[in-house]
Amino acid sequence: MTTSLDALKQTGTVVVSDSGDFESIDVYKPQDATTNPSLILQAANKEAYQRLIDNAVKFGKQKGGDLENQANAAMDRLLVEFGKEILAIIPGRVSTEVDARLSFDKQGTKTKAKELIALYESVGIKKDRVLIKIASTWEGIQAARELERDDGIHCNLTLLFGFPQAVACAEAGVTLISPFVGRILDWYKKNQPSPDYVGDNDPGVQSVKKIFNYYKQYGYKTIVMGASFRNSGEIKALAGVDFLTIAPALLEELKNDTAPVPKKLDSEAARTQAEKISKVTYIDNEAEFRWALLQEQMAFDKLHEGIKKFAEDGETLKKLLRQKLSA
Repeated sequence: MTTSLDALKQTGTVVVSDSGDFESIDVYKPQDATTNPSLILQAANKEAYQRLIDNAVKFGKQKGGDLENQANAAMDRLLVEFGKEILAIIPGRVSTEVDARLSFDKQGTKTKAKELIALYESVGIKKDRVLIKIASTWEGIQAARELERDDGIHCNLTLLFGFPQAVACAEAGVTLISPFVGRILDWYKKNQPSPDYVGDNDPGVQSVKKIFNYYKQYGYKTIVMGASFRNSGEIKALAGVDFLTIAPALLEELKNDTAPVPKKLDSEAARTQAEKISKVTYIDNEAEFRWALLQEQMAFDKLHEGIKKFAEDGETLKKLLRQKLSA
């Protein structure tokens, strides 16, 4: 019997595991995996991963300097330790996040991205197996543009909620974007409640479909990877999109389901049958980008909320490392 997970893969969608828990990743045979500070924080509290924390702490101590310097070094090493373990399981790429506090610092983001890639290379991982995750702020998109163009560092632009962000990312030539489906739904349920937000009527699903159609209509190569799902209905409504990154609980639900998953998104149909979307440009006009993002209240709110939450979880993880370094 074909499972719904297998049926989803058969639509051409690449399945990606959204987890820092690499023991669960192996079960679902995804091509890629994504991590973020919140996911690694969850995993870091499990006994099975203490050796990774120990390796990171040892690295931090070797780096020397004051406690903060050691904690920063240990934090970067911990992200890479998780990434390396995940890459031993999957055939594709892992996404590793730049410190969210650098979201409004173009140069700081570029520096940190290069440091992470250098760390990966020091443990034998080539940069073509890593996607550097950067928040889809103006500064983040510009940093990714330069990293892709000048350094051959592939980027995953995350915390993407609005169409202007998606347009600028495509124009920047980034490898992949992660539009957040479930968090868009969360905002609408809270601010504009409706019982009709299911399947094709889910505002998060509609957002990703518009981005997908726009990219295909104008020949952009950037991969669209739907992320942050609240239910399997959102996933099935996007069957056929380039990539989907899915948490283990929803992967398990799809694996235990045998309902068919028809293809909903198609590159050729986007070009020939979908409603034509007017071409716009933001990549070289900061004022226009910021103004357009401000007009999308949901996107503006969720972008900044997401940055804050990732930064807080990153700080909690660093606090754990500081305690270990001081012990």
